[in-house]
Amino acid sequence: MKKIIIASVASLALATASMAAVNGHACAGCHGQNFEKHALGKSKIVKDLTHAEIATALKGYKAGTFGGPMKGVMKGQVARYSDADLEAFSKTIGK
Repeated sequence: MKKIIIASVASLALATASMAAVNGHACAGCHGQNFEKHALGKSKIVKDLTHAEIATALKGYKAGTFGGPMKGVMKGQVARYSDADLEAFSKTIGK
């Protein structure tokens, strides 16, 4: 019985972790509700980027290989998400 409960809890934890979605509302503070702003006057307007450009940028921020003056801030924002989460999120914004 204990093995079944432990296995169930482990399965639930894995499923929850894989379903973690990017919190787009956290982005709105700097990028605007519809991603229409230059974040802190420095970024590109995200809604004008393609899905592929957004995915590349987000994954690059996470890896520390992309970005200008706000690189450190963005790395902290995306570090907790998987590349798959970032890829899926990129398809919800941009062109």
